[in-house]
Amino acid sequence: MGNCHTVGPNEAMVVSGGCCGSGAKKYVIGGWAWAWCLVSDVQTLSLEVMTLNPKCESVETSHGVPLTVTGVAQIKVMTEPELLATACEQFLGRSVREIEEIVLQTLEGHLRAILGTLTVEAIYQDREQFAQLVREVAAPDVGRMGLEIVSFTIKDVFDVVDYLSSLGKAQTAVVKRDADIGVAEANRDAGIREAECEKTMMDTKYDADTKIADSQRQFEMLKAGYEAEVNTKKAEAELAYELQAAKVRQMIRREEIEIDVVERRKLIDIEEKEINRKERELIATVRRPAEAESFRLETLAAGDRTKTVLSAKADAESIKKVGGAEAVSIEAIGKAEAERMRMKAAAYKQYGDAAMMSLVLEALPKIAAEVSAPLAKTDEIVLLGDDRTTSEVSRLVSSLPPAVAALTGTDLSKLLTKIPGAK
Repeated sequence: MGNCHTVGPNEAMVVSGGCCGSGAKKYVIGGWAWAWCLVSDVQTLSLEVMTLNPKCESVETSHGVPLTVTGVAQIKVMTEPELLATACEQFLGRSVREIEEIVLQTLEGHLRAILGTLTVEAIYQDREQFAQLVREVAAPDVGRMGLEIVSFTIKDVFDVVDYLSSLGKAQTAVVKRDADIGVAEANRDAGIREAECEKTMMDTKYDADTKIADSQRQFEMLKAGYEAEVNTKKAEAELAYELQAAKVRQMIRREEIEIDVVERRKLIDIEEKEINRKERELIATVRRPAEAESFRLETLAAGDRTKTVLSAKADAESIKKVGGAEAVSIEAIGKAEAERMRMKAAAYKQYGDAAMMSLVLEALPKIAAEVSAPLAKTDEIVLLGDDRTTSEVSRLVSSLPPAVAALTGTDLSKLLTKIPGAK
C-alpha cells in the first residue's frame, strides 16, 4: 500500500527508496508522486527566496581603516535537476533558518575578503561596483551548494574613527568652494542671462505688441468687412422680406379682386335675372296692357283721324273760300297802302329835310316814352358824386344823336343846325 503526496510550486518534493531496494530518487515541483508505505521516504525543500542581511563590523580596508558594511542578499534554490539534486544533498532535512545561516556565513566571509582589498574611497564612492564584485566572488561557492544569488546590494557603510566624516569634510570644503565659485559664476551668468532675457523679453514684448496691434487692425478690418457683409445681407434679407411681403399682398389683393369679380359676376347674374324677371313682369303688367291700350287708342285715333280729315277737308274748303276773299281784300289794302307810301315818298322827296325833320320830331316822343318807361315807376332820383357825374350826364346826352341816327338813319345834329335859333 502507499499514499499519493502533493506539493505546491514553491516546494520541491524528493521521493527516495522503493521496492526491491531501488536507489532511484524522484524530484517533483508543484505536482504529485506516489510513495509506498514503509519502503519510500518523502521529504520537501522550500524553493522560496531567502532574504539575508550580511554584516561585517570593523573590517580593515587596504589602507587599514576599519569599516562596518551591511548588505542585503536574495538567495533561492535553483530548480535545474542537477543543481536541485545538489541542494537536496546538502540541505534536505534542514530548516530554512539553518540554510540561511550557512549561506550568510559564506557571504560574510567573501565580503570580508573583498573589503580587505579595496580602499575606503572605492567602497564609499562606488557601492554598485563593490556589490557586483561580491556577487561575482561568492556566486561560484553558493552555486556549488545548489543556490543562486538573485540580488546583492550594499545597504550601509560607516566607521567609528570618523574617516568618512573627515573625507567628507574635505570633500565638502571642495564642494563648498566649487559651489561658491559656481554660485558666483551662476550669478554672473544669471545677470548676463537676465539682461539678455530682459532684452529678449522687451524685443518679444514689442514684437508681440506690434503683432497684437497688427492683428487688432486686421481684426477691425475683417470685423468691419464682416459687419458690412452682414449689413448687406440684412438689407438684402429685409428687401427680400419686403418684396416677398409685397408679392404676398399683391397675391392677396389679386385674390380679393378675383373674389370681388366673382361676387360682381354673381351680382350681375342676379341683377340680369332680376332685370329679366322685371322685364317679363313689365311686359306682363305694363307692355301688354299698354299695347292693348295703344291698339285701342290707335283704333280710336284712326276713327278720329278719319273724322278729322273729313272735317278738315270741309274746313279747308271753307277757309279756302274765306282766304280768297281776304286775299282780295288784303290786295286792295296793300295797293292802297303802297299808293299812300308812294305819295308820301314823293312828298318827302319834294320837301327834303323838312319832311325828315317832321318824321324825327314825330318819333322823338315815342323814343322818349320808351326811354322814360323804366323811370316812370321811380319816385326820386338822387345823383351823388363829383365832377364825374356831370361828365356822365353829358356823355349820356351826347350819345342820343347817334342813337337816333341808328334808329332813323337821320343825323339829328345836322338837322338841328338848320333850325333857325338852334345851336
